[in-house]
Amino acid sequence: MRMLRLALAAAALAFAAPVHAAGPSVAIPSQTWSFGGLFGTFDRASAQRGFLVYKQVCASCHAMKQLAYRNLEGIGLSEDEIRAIAADVMIKDGPNDDGEMFERPGRPSDRFRSPFPNVQAARAANNGAYPVDLSLITKARENGANYLYALLTGYRENPPAGVEPMEGMHYNEYFPGHWIAMAQPLWPDMVDYPDGTRATIEQMARDVTTFMAWAAEPELEQRRAMGVRVILFLIVLAGLTYGVKRKIWADLKH
Repeated sequence: MRMLRLALAAAALAFAAPVHAAGPSVAIPSQTWSFGGLFGTFDRASAQRGFLVYKQVCASCHAMKQLAYRNLEGIGLSEDEIRAIAADVMIKDGPNDDGEMFERPGRPSDRFRSPFPNVQAARAANNGAYPVDLSLITKARENGANYLYALLTGYRENPPAGVEPMEGMHYNEYFPGHWIAMAQPLWPDMVDYPDGTRATIEQMARDVTTFMAWAAEPELEQRRAMGVRVILFLIVLAGLTYGVKRKIWADLKH
C-alpha cells in the first residue's frame, strides 16, 4: 500500500509538471498546522469539517479514488456515521444474474465515488481541463499543505493593473503563472458546520487542507509514534551498552 501511494504521488507530480511550467514559481506563505513537526497530530474536528467541504464542494469535480468510506474512521467518525455517508451515494455494481450493471447504495467498503465515469467525460464537463484526483494532492505538490491552502485563498476578482485577463481563466495569486482553469471553489458560508464554526473562506480552506493531508498520509501519526519509540529504545540501548563497556573494562583493569 505504501509503495502504491508513492507511485501514485509520482504520477501526479509528473502530470502536474507542465502546469507548473506555465509561469515562474510563486512564494507560498507558511501556515501553522496541527500535524506539523515531530509530534504533530491531525486535528480531528478540522478534518471532519474538511471532509464536509470536500463532500459538498470538491466532490462534484474531484475524485479521491484511494479512499474508502470506512477509512473515515481515521478522522473520528463512528461506524453508524460512515454507514450513513456511504449509503447516501449510489454505486455502480454488477453484473447481476441477468448480466446487467446496476446501481446500489454505497457500503463502507466502497471507495469514494468518482464524479465522472472516465477522463474524457471529466474533460468534456470542464472545458477540456481534467480535475485531478485529490487523494494524494498534498504529497503531489511541493510544499503540499501550504500550497493547497494558498491556492484556495489566493483567488482575486481582478488581476493586477497591467495584467490582461485570459478568457475562461481565473486569476490566482499563488498559482504558478497566476491563471488557473478552476473557478474559485470556496465562498463565505457556503457550508454549514454542525459544530457552529463560522465557514469563512480561510476556515474552509484550512479544514479541507487538513482533511487532504490526512487522506494523503493517514499513517503519519503511527509512523511518528513508532519513530519516537525507536529513538527512545536506541537511547536506552546506548546507555546500557556504555554501562556494560565500562563494567567490562573496569574488571579487566583489576
